Amino acid sequence: SAIPYIGQTLVEWAWGGFSVDNPTLTRFFALHFLLPFVIAGLTLIHLTFLHESGSNNPLGIVSNCDKIPFHPYFSLKDILGFILMLLPLMTLALFSPNLLGDPENFTPANPLVTPPHIKPE
Repeated sequence: SAIPYIGQTLVEWAWGGFSVDNPTLTRFFALHFLLPFVIAGLTLIHLTFLHESGSNNPLGIVSNCDKIPFHPYFSLKDILGFILMLLPLMTLALFSPNLLGDPENFTPANPLVTPPHIKPE
């Protein structure tokens, strides 16, 4: 609604009405579900064209002497990076899962006491 002239129309079209309701949730769920498949398809099309025509240099300079093979140089670097990112995550998840949690989660629940931040209206 912040876009002049067409903002309100775009908002109503995206929402499927005058307010956020069931059509809005359905539309955004469908978008959330289908968008990764669209991106994967476009990526495959891009890779197909890149494989058929090769990489183009807009300057027209041939630089074959600077090229090195992807495997083993870059594939090993990618695997090493993946392992270095996965190790801390697995360590946190498997050996100390409560380290990043909220301390309030360990307080025993008492149904007779209302938390102090909750006030009646």
